[in-house]
Amino acid sequence: MSYKSLLAHVQLRRSNVGLTRIAGDLAERFDAAVIGAAVCQPMRIVYSDGYVPGDFIQRDREEREKEIAAAEAEFRAALGARVKRLDWRGTLTDHPLSAWLARQASGADLVITGIDHEESVLDGSRHMDTGDLVMHAGRPVLVVPDTARDGAFRRVLVGWKDTRETRRAIADALPLLRLAETVLLAEIAPPSDLDAARDRLAGVASWLALHGVIAETLAMPSGGEDVRGLQELVIEHGMDLLVAGAYGHSRVREWVLGGVTRDLLLRAKVCALVSH
Repeated sequence: MSYKSLLAHVQLRRSNVGLTRIAGDLAERFDAAVIGAAVCQPMRIVYSDGYVPGDFIQRDREEREKEIAAAEAEFRAALGARVKRLDWRGTLTDHPLSAWLARQASGADLVITGIDHEESVLDGSRHMDTGDLVMHAGRPVLVVPDTARDGAFRRVLVGWKDTRETRRAIADALPLLRLAETVLLAEIAPPSDLDAARDRLAGVASWLALHGVIAETLAMPSGGEDVRGLQELVIEHGMDLLVAGAYGHSRVREWVLGGVTRDLLLRAKVCALVSH
């Protein structure tokens, strides 16, 4: 398995320097094509007794189309000299942005997106719910924070739980794990379950070894929120990528991996590869 097609979500009204740099790094490492994508919704009109001039709506639409064109220009300027095969998809849609992006993911092995910033609560027309994308893409999603430096991903932390989602995530991450210098497979478990956790980790490490990945294992006793334990491991070991499964109930936007919260997976300070 390798990544031969990457879908890079270029966000509007913000810099995508880190995201396009990582997309370029991964494209070079895996000789992959890159599909750039930008999407927003047209202006929402709340109808009342008032009158909204048609030319106002048209001007707003033209402004949003200009933003999509600017995103394409940024994408091509950043990757045109680095990537052999570039494609672009940009549109206005009445559907949720995550639904449109999930449909584009059918042509990609890996989806790359930025952090879903809080302003999305105020302007859903331009900002996507990353959790919804993870839920519906059917592909692994690499979430890139603004501070991301490069796509080398030399030191990788796998947050292990014996769940379908985590098994999917570690399989999806194999191309990156094979190239990493250090892979740490960690499970945070109740003290009474640590021996069983070590056995689980040993089994996963043996499976990884069959795929050419040598992983260290660590079973940690839970001492509160699991998310804090993983955050400490990321900092202590200088990790630059977190691999984890994501699952929950999309209706209430609950996302957990044991005690790993949405803040760690989708608003992390290091890149996170998340699968559902």
